[in-house]
Amino acid sequence: MKRNLLRSSGDDDPMSVVSNLFDVAMVFAVALMVALVSRYNMTEMFSKEDFTIVKNPGKADMEIITKEGEKINRYTLSDDQSQSDGKLGRRVGTAYELENGEIIYVPE
Repeated sequence: MKRNLLRSSGDDDPMSVVSNLFDVAMVFAVALMVALVSRYNMTEMFSKEDFTIVKNPGKADMEIITKEGEKINRYTLSDDQSQSDGKLGRRVGTAYELENGEIIYVPE
């Protein structure tokens, strides 16, 4: 009777270790995704509000990312815009926002 108390009645299943590793990996993956979203300030992607983000403004690799409802659009500057989905456009000026909130447009 004493011998039965000293023996552990733990799992003898060798696959239980694998399932525990899977659980740890899933927790790590979720934590990594949350850290990346908060690091790059991309929490706007999960909100219900519409927004516009301009990456690298005024440079050759400028991108405009807009969210309208559930649809996310990404616009990039290209040299040959006749090849892209039929929408033509060109840069016509620059807008500056002053400290008091007034916006000034300067045509090129």
